[in-house]
Amino acid sequence: MFKTLATLINGQNARAEDRVRDAFAIELIDQKIRESEASLRAAKATLASLIQRQRSEEKQHAGLKNRINDLTKRAKEALDNDREDLATEAARAIANMENELAVRSETLDRLDQKVVRLRTSIESGHRRIIDLKQGAIQARAVRREQNIQMQMTKTGVQNGSVEEAEELIARVLGRDDPFERSEILADINRDLEGGNLTDRMADAGFGNATRATADDVLARLKSSKK
Repeated sequence: MFKTLATLINGQNARAEDRVRDAFAIELIDQKIRESEASLRAAKATLASLIQRQRSEEKQHAGLKNRINDLTKRAKEALDNDREDLATEAARAIANMENELAVRSETLDRLDQKVVRLRTSIESGHRRIIDLKQGAIQARAVRREQNIQMQMTKTGVQNGSVEEAEELIARVLGRDDPFERSEILADINRDLEGGNLTDRMADAGFGNATRATADDVLARLKSSKK
């Protein structure tokens, strides 16, 4: 029972977390980009320190080799002049410097490897941040479109309001013309009162005309031309 409740609670918490992540996805993306940029800046600072140490080691390595070469030359001259005592002392110094040179060479090799690895990592991180920023731009565009769609849905542009407006327009356009209706009612009333009968008899030539006809207008036009 308790395991079932714990599972349900964990599932609910996971769903709530997903909803929060969805709601604040853009903000989370921006925060992750800022964190990545901060890590990249720290890596660049570390690389700068490594390169600075590398250059210092290279100078000391080169200086030590120059000292060994110089002292070796002097020791040979001492031997040529039968000063084995000085040559022996120089040999001890050369041995110490050669041991130090070997250590510095190993240190320099390790620094070279670290610089190469870190530089490669920084270049990769830089490209990924560029991709993240491009993705963030696309995500913002999608989110704006989603917000517009949601707003349109809330205001009913996509649902009932459009259908309701179309129905109202159809009802208005489908209504009977009140002016036409009044004319029909007037005709009905004239029929009931005999008015239409008088007009029809006048049109047939019985009695005086009750209204102008096309023949009357045409005859008047012809007579005006004479």
